[in-house]
Amino acid sequence: MRVLGALIIMLLLALPARAEVLNYEDIFQSPTLTGDWNGARTRLEDRGVQLGGDEILETLGNLDSGKRRGAAVEGRFELFANVDLDKALGWQGAIFHANAYQIHGEGLSAHNLYNLLTVSNIEARPATRLFALWVQQSLFNDSVSLRAGQIAADDEFFVSQYAPLFINSTFGWPAILGINLPGGGPAYPVARPGVRARIAVSPRLVLSAALFSGDASADETGFDFHINGDVFAISELAYSMTMFELPGTMKLGSWIHSGRFTDQRFDAAHVSLADPASGAPAQHRGDYGGYFILDQLLWRKDGTSDAGLGGFFRVGGNPSDRNRIELHMDSGLTYAAPFGRANDTIGIGLSYEQVSATQRDLTLDYRRLTGTMPVTPSFESALETSYQAQVATWWIVQPDIQWIIHPGGGVLNLSSPLSGHGAGAVVLGLRTAVAL
Repeated sequence: MRVLGALIIMLLLALPARAEVLNYEDIFQSPTLTGDWNGARTRLEDRGVQLGGDEILETLGNLDSGKRRGAAVEGRFELFANVDLDKALGWQGAIFHANAYQIHGEGLSAHNLYNLLTVSNIEARPATRLFALWVQQSLFNDSVSLRAGQIAADDEFFVSQYAPLFINSTFGWPAILGINLPGGGPAYPVARPGVRARIAVSPRLVLSAALFSGDASADETGFDFHINGDVFAISELAYSMTMFELPGTMKLGSWIHSGRFTDQRFDAAHVSLADPASGAPAQHRGDYGGYFILDQLLWRKDGTSDAGLGGFFRVGGNPSDRNRIELHMDSGLTYAAPFGRANDTIGIGLSYEQVSATQRDLTLDYRRLTGTMPVTPSFESALETSYQAQVATWWIVQPDIQWIIHPGGGVLNLSSPLSGHGAGAVVLGLRTAVAL
């Protein structure tokens, strides 16, 4: 709250005594809705200080099936500060960043679908919280970058160049991490204390690695920097290439968590959890996994360096005995500048989350022991088509449609074993984003 308050005060102090007089054309050509604050914004940036904010507002509704039909309206207001510490303090190669969120409204997945793949990447419990707070130091002509503070792994790891268009959260921080890791891991809406190093081994090869607190707690304010002893580590090797004279990137990553993870089938005595005589679930020390990403420009628009038709493919896996999801895959196509609109993007993406084999074995145990027939766990998928239209330099409007297949994936709920997965749901949405 104190950082959010400080950012608000900084913005208010930077505003001019009287509002800028902007005509219609000025407003739509300005980089931000609030303009240059009578030159104050430019003067601050000349001194190395960039202040700003944005608001994302959306409405999503499941038109067909799901657990409960209906619509939800939600939003995320952000304030941020970036400081070039070289300009501001003479600290060469260093930058400072802080941002805070005010999350409001209801999420469709939490209130209507009860599915695994959250249909919006801004959906979270309403709160006002600090998110990121870090300092970054570049060394050796920017070939080495070090970052420390409260940071988020989903800013830099397991990220596809072409997937950020999509609204469903699994195209960002995939469900194989968001569902399996304690507290969802160091990702939106809760960053965690950590350090990150990035080394450009060569012009084409970059190695990144980070170490985070493995704390599962999700403090509402974002000011709980507690480290409980567990750690989450992730590393990634990225290789830039040229295929058929078109740019592409391959990434190979791995992660490990030192915490305790609950067995998905057995108790400590190796008795199935489907057995009424079973005890508390067995615990495993540690978890781990790996992933691969391919981003490739498939067709280049004339007169551009990297605009046109791009495609991506991501796959990741981890052990089934201690994780609800054992396999993640997604793929998609995005096309920049469709219909002659230079700043618009259209795309289609498909994700697949496979429920662990251990969950399926647990269901078979339940059938054998009780004679009842719950739905066999399988998978959940999301097929999404989205169009992002840039109405002004500071304003984006994005209609979106998603088909959620097997919501919940049939994961066995022992307290309600015959509930199964919901019928597929068609989600229609409209998002707007404004840079302030």
